[in-house]
Amino acid sequence: MNGAGGRILPWREGAQPPVPQEGQQLELETLLERCRQGDELAWEGLVRQFQARVFGLAYHYLHDREEARDVAQEAFVRIYRNLDKFEVGGNFAAWSLRIARNCAIDRLRHLKARPPLDDAQVDEQVNLAGTHAAPDVDAMTNERHRLLYRALDLMSGINREMILLKDIQGLQQQEIAELLSLPLGTVKTRSSRARVELARRILELDPSYGA
Repeated sequence: MNGAGGRILPWREGAQPPVPQEGQQLELETLLERCRQGDELAWEGLVRQFQARVFGLAYHYLHDREEARDVAQEAFVRIYRNLDKFEVGGNFAAWSLRIARNCAIDRLRHLKARPPLDDAQVDEQVNLAGTHAAPDVDAMTNERHRLLYRALDLMSGINREMILLKDIQGLQQQEIAELLSLPLGTVKTRSSRARVELARRILELDPSYGA
C-alpha cells in the first residue's frame, strides 16, 4: 500500500453513524481490496463511511474535540497500516472501532486524567442531537443530555462503557462482543446491568425524572 492513509478527510462531527445494511458487505469488501491496492479514492470513501463513528467513539472517551480529532487521525493511520491483517468477511466496524478504542485508551493513559463528563457542552455532543426543534423542545433535550452525562460520570467504568458503545454509539451486542473480545452472553449481561445502573443514577440526580 502507498501513502493514501495520510489523506484523512475533514470531520463532519454532527453526522450520524452509518447503519450497516444488507448488501453493503460486498461493497465494503471491494473498497477494502481497492484500499489494499493503494487506491486513494477508495481510501477516502472508506474514511467517509466510518469517520463519524471513529470520531464519536474517541470523543466520548476523551470529551475534548481536539484530542478526539488527534485520536481519530491516529486510529485511521493504524487502520490503514493494518488493512492487510483484517480478515476478509470479518466485522470491519468492530475491528476499526477496537483500534479507535485502543488509541483513545492510550491517549487517556498519556493524559493521566479523564475530564469530567459534565464539563462537555451539550450542544457539542457528538451523534446525540437530531434535527433542530422548537426552542422549548431543544431546551428540554439539552437538559436531558446534561442529566445523562452527569449520570454516566457516576457509573462504574464497565457499565459506562457498555452504555457508551450500545446506547450512544449504537453498536449491536455482537459488535460490542467482538470489539471488547468478550462472549456475547457476557455482553448481554453487562448491558442489562448497565441500564439498571444508569436508571438508578438518573433517579439519584433527579427523582422526578420520568414522573
